[in-house]
This record gives sequence, C-alpha cells and structure tokens, in this order.
Amino acid sequence: MRLRPVRSTAVAGGLGLALLAGAVAAAPARAALPAAPPRAGAPAAFSTAAARGVVRRTVPAWSSGIDLGTLAPDASGRERYAIGRHGGRVLVSGSSPSALLTGVGAYLMYTAHVDVSWSSDASAEPIAVTGRPPLPSAPVVRTANVPRRVLSNDTADGYTNAYWDWTRWQREIDVAALHGINAFFLPVGMEAVYQRTLQGFGYTADEVRAWIPLPAHQPWWLLQNMSNLGADQESQALIDRRAALGRRIADRMRALGIDPILPGYYGTVPGGFTARNPGAAVVPQGTWSGTARPDWLDPRTPVFGRLAAAFYRTQARLLGPSGAFKMDLLHEGGNPGSVPVPAAAQAVQSALEAAHPGATWVILGWQRNPTAELLSGVDRSRMLVIDGLTDRYPDTDPSSDPATRFAGTPYAFGAIWNFGGHTTIGANAAVWNTRFFAQLAAPASPLTGIAVLPEADDTDDAAFAFLTELAWQPARPDFAGWFRRYADARYGTADPHAEAAWRILARTAYAMPADGWSEAPDGLFAARPSLTAVHASPTSPGRTRYDTAAFDGALDELLKAAPRLRGSALYRFDLVDVARQVLSNRSRSWLPRIRAAYTAEDRPLFRELSGQWLGAMRGLDALLASRPEFLLGRWLRYGSEAAGTAADRAAVQRDLRSLITTWGDTPAVAGRLSDYANREWSGLVGGYYLDRWQRYFGSLDTALAQGGAPAPIDWYAIGRAWTGAATRFPVTPTGDPVALAAAARATLTAPAAAAG
Repeated sequence: MRLRPVRSTAVAGGLGLALLAGAVAAAPARAALPAAPPRAGAPAAFSTAAARGVVRRTVPAWSSGIDLGTLAPDASGRERYAIGRHGGRVLVSGSSPSALLTGVGAYLMYTAHVDVSWSSDASAEPIAVTGRPPLPSAPVVRTANVPRRVLSNDTADGYTNAYWDWTRWQREIDVAALHGINAFFLPVGMEAVYQRTLQGFGYTADEVRAWIPLPAHQPWWLLQNMSNLGADQESQALIDRRAALGRRIADRMRALGIDPILPGYYGTVPGGFTARNPGAAVVPQGTWSGTARPDWLDPRTPVFGRLAAAFYRTQARLLGPSGAFKMDLLHEGGNPGSVPVPAAAQAVQSALEAAHPGATWVILGWQRNPTAELLSGVDRSRMLVIDGLTDRYPDTDPSSDPATRFAGTPYAFGAIWNFGGHTTIGANAAVWNTRFFAQLAAPASPLTGIAVLPEADDTDDAAFAFLTELAWQPARPDFAGWFRRYADARYGTADPHAEAAWRILARTAYAMPADGWSEAPDGLFAARPSLTAVHASPTSPGRTRYDTAAFDGALDELLKAAPRLRGSALYRFDLVDVARQVLSNRSRSWLPRIRAAYTAEDRPLFRELSGQWLGAMRGLDALLASRPEFLLGRWLRYGSEAAGTAADRAAVQRDLRSLITTWGDTPAVAGRLSDYANREWSGLVGGYYLDRWQRYFGSLDTALAQGGAPAPIDWYAIGRAWTGAATRFPVTPTGDPVALAAAARATLTAPAAAAG
C-alpha cells in the first residue's frame, strides 16, 4: 500500500496551524456504532489523551516525538486521517478517535516500518524502537470508504482465550484501534448480567451459576446453542472478576472510539422458566452438536418485555453504554416452533429500542441467518449484518451477493478465514480484493463496513492487516505489491528474499478461490488417528486449496533472507510459522504412503514410514517450542492465573483443555466436535497428538505381526484423561528458530525418499 501524498496543506485540511495544536475536549460517554458518515465541518472536538496512551504503551521511546491532532471529515463527511510533520516532529491527525489511531498505525507500519500486529503483541510488552521517530517524506491523507469496522466473531473470546487478564486485553484493544477497528464484540462479564437479571425472575444465584458454562465455552451459551456441559461450575469470585474486567475493557474501548458491541437479549432462559413466571411461553430448542440447548422465551409475551428491560438495565449498570447489540435469533438450527418469526423479531427489536433508543441490532450472516422471515419483521435500517460468507461461494452462487441475500439491509463485508483457532496460514484474500470494491461500487450499495470474523483472533497477521486496510483504500490495491510492501514494513527493512517469500504466499495461501470454503485445510498430525484421515477438524476442507509445493518456496526464501532480519521477532515468528505449515502440508502426502504400506502388509516399510511420521511430529514440536506464540503452556497459564483456588484452577484447566481436544465432556459432543479447535502448538503436537498416533501405529503394527485386526482404541477416554491431567507445560521458548526451521527443511524429503 502506497499512501497518497497530499500536494498542499489546503488539500490536507488538517495540516494548518489551527489543526496542528489539536482540539482538546471531553470524550463522549458513548461511542455509538456509526450508522452514517458524520457531517463535514470544523475539526472534531475530542480529546487525544486516550490515543496518546496507545502510543505511549506501544512505542514509549517515540511517544514524545509523535504529536496528535484533530482533523475535519472530508467534504462528504467521511472519516479521514493525515500524516505529516510540524516543527521537525511527526504529526498524525484524525477526524475521530478511531481515524486518528488508524493514522498512527499506518505511520508506524509504512513510514517507521514497525508492525504492530497480533503476533507482535504476544507478550503485551512495548515494542523496542531506538532513535527518533522517522519523519514522513511527504504528507499523507487517507479517507475511510466505509464507516463501520467491526472485529470479533461470537466465538472469538472462547477460542482466542477467555481467561486473559487486563494487561493482555489492553494490548489487544490497542492493536485493534491501530488497525482502524471502531466496533468490537465484547461478551466478557455477561454471566454476571444474566445471573443478576434472572434472580428477579425466580432463580437463585447458584441456580443460574449452575446453568452457565465456564468462560471458554460461554460463546455458545450466548448463541443459545448450549448451557453447562458438566459438573464444573464457574466460581462466584470469577464471575465477579470477569464483570469488573468487562467494564474496564468496555470503558477503554469507548475512550478509543470503539463501540463495544454487547450481547443483546432475544429470549434465552434456563429450564423451569414457565413454572417460575406465569404467562411465559417457551419453545424447547432441542440439541446442538450433541448437547441440550437452552429454552427460548417467546418474545411476544409480556414476560419477555419485562425480562429484556431488566436485562438491559443490569447490563448498562455493569458494563456501561453501547450503540450496538449482537443477537443471532435461532442460530444454527434454532426452532421457532409455532412462534411467527417476523413477530418475534419485531418484539426483540422493540425491546432493544425501548432500552436503547437508536441502537443497532448486529447479526451474523451465517448459514440461513438472517432469514427473509426475520428481516421482514424488523426495521432493517436499524440492523447491521456482519456477513461471514462474502468470500465463500463462487460468483454464480446466490449466496455471494449480500445485497440480495439481506434484502438491502446494511451489511459489513466479513471474512471467517479461521475456524476454532487452527494454526493455518492463508485466506481468500484475493477474493476480498475483488469483491469488496465491486460491492462497494454497486448502485445504492448497502455495504457500510468491513468485519474481521475469524473464530479465533490472533491467527493470521497478514489477513488481519489486509482486510482492515481495505476500509481505507481509495481503490483496489495491487495484490502482489501489497504483500511486497507488507514484507518490508513487517521486518523493518527491504530484503529481496523476504519479499519473494511473501509474493509466494500471496499467490498460494492468500489466493485461495471462492470454492465453498473460506479457510485453509488443517494438517493431519492433529487428526484423530486413521489411515484414511483427510482433515483434523470435522468441518475443515478435506483437500488442499492451493499449490502446497509452490508454498514450500516461501520457506526457502525466508531462510535465504539477510542475517540482519534475524533480529526481528516477527521474522523469527514467520519463519517458524511457514516451516510449521510446510511440515503440516506434507502430512497429507505422507499418510497415504503409510496406508499403502499397511494395506500391502509390508511391515518393515510400515514401521519405517510410521517411525518417520512420529519423528516429524517430534521435530515439529521442537520447532514450535522455539517461539512463545506456539506454546500450549502460555495459553493455559492465563487460566491458572485467573482462578483463585485449587478447585477453580482444575475446573478452568479442564475448560481450556477440553475446548481444543474433545471440545466437551460427553462422548456425544466429542463425537461431533473432537479436534474442531485443533492447533499445532508445542505441548499438543509432541504430547497429546503424538501419544495418539503412537498408540494407533502400535495397534496397526501388532495387527500386522499377528495377522489380525487392530485392537480398538477409545479415543474419547484418552482425550478425557488428558483434559483432566495436571501436566504443566513450558511457558518459555527454547531453541533457535532459524536453526530449527532449517533443520525441518532439510528433513522434509525423508519419508518420500523412503517410500521410493
């Protein structure tokens, strides 16, 4: 991305002396989700103090050398930012707190070559910079082409890490703000909202606590998919702490111009509601993925209105104000029973409007939702569909046209490039680059935003950067050129081999087509062992979606990069990540060779190839152990630190461990969702996954030796034992990433060569 230079201070509008001082005023109490561009006029009146805090936390050594100011919107009322210089200092200005911080992020990335990304925030420490912040060579102005820039899938809190502390959350908010996010889905603290609300409708605090899942599984409770899965319960102390944390997060978001999108109320109730509340009517919701769903309270009843009002009062008291509320009515197979969906939707919207006049109902565009029935019953102008299917289907499929699918409802162009937190590289980014601008240019287009919707955040820096930058691009960027400039900025210097590596990534993993999928296939090391496995997650693609042989070249080029790049933490991270992906991709060609040897009853070859498979897993685990981002122990540590007692710690660990393995605590749930959230992390690859494959290959080897069928293995029992184990995993990386990546590359051909 080359930022457009401003030819005169008159064009910049905000580079005059009046602007340079900035406007200092009180920040508004409510940072409402923009429904339309603000009106043009004088520079906006908002305090830059909160934005100053972001700069100070991110690059403290440069904070005193970067001035912040305010700027008028453009002539059409659209947000914009300006990057320039004044008196030998850097000046970044914006027409809103969000635009200002987007400008700071653009300055850091493309002028200073400091990439503040999801991976660079892993330690939540300031980024080390030296000297004075470099001055831009020419003024730059960028204008937002959409007013809404949304982050986070409903599931992201669970799959990313539901037990983060304030320090980690603070860094996540800062990174989001620097990438232009101005609306962020926030479920933290909602268990306290439900608990306190339902105590006014016949339930005790303990009864509600027993109904609510532990935090890592709460996203699906808020989606009305499930309630508590087992005996473990969230302690009252943790509920109260998460409520306080949620308020702190929401307050910080509001200060930075980010509207916290809060879960709204659309009828989820515990069992026994009608017995406690005369006049209520509920519709049983059956099951979801092997677990019982909560009941749905008919929104047309007076009881619903009273409950919704109490819910919103409690939520506002605990978490503060918001301009947007997320509600997925009848999500993933919800059953309306005899309740007419249009009338139910109208009642849900009316309850929201009564509590929060002018608020936006946010709903995920996913599967059949929102249905035409639902949309027919509401004021669509007061809704925002964050579409998770914009890049998934071919142009010939009706689902590829959001304007038609949502009957003109305002929508955000969204992408779900990751499911369950898989450690896969890649996205349908080339599709984004074409479709976003085509949909934006359509006559009377209802496209009003972008939506970053991976099921787990912190999963792919390049995808995150590319999608968020689309909201500020004046036209479709040159795709290969964007990735070349991204490499220069990411590593702090231009390097031909690093640029070549990212060009390869651009035309392979980031150029996957709209073929019915939106994520790259996961690897087979994480699969429940089987000689016929084609994916690890039950819902992942069963085939490769890009040229994996060509992808290998990216690892070769990164290994050839100049030694000076090795001082970059992001280079070392990318080197390990690409090497991991190369090994993961190879698992798809290695397993059929093992199957062929077993089918041929060639025991020596089977033992050789299966041994090499296990050896590759050990090598992969050592590679992953060299970077903190790939340590299972770091992910689990947040849970241990959030718990107040030994019993709480054990429950929290089971919550986290089950989510990424068996998913739930019953065979029925595991039968549908086991390994859905698989990750190639050190501790999982060399522990849980390796143990499973060793057991499996051992059973096959015994069968070959004895001439019988392999002994059956109870995979759920193995998984359940692992989730309840007290094993501690390292939280500090070990080993040299460069040497281990080179060693991995050198051994890649061993199984293929042995197969002959």
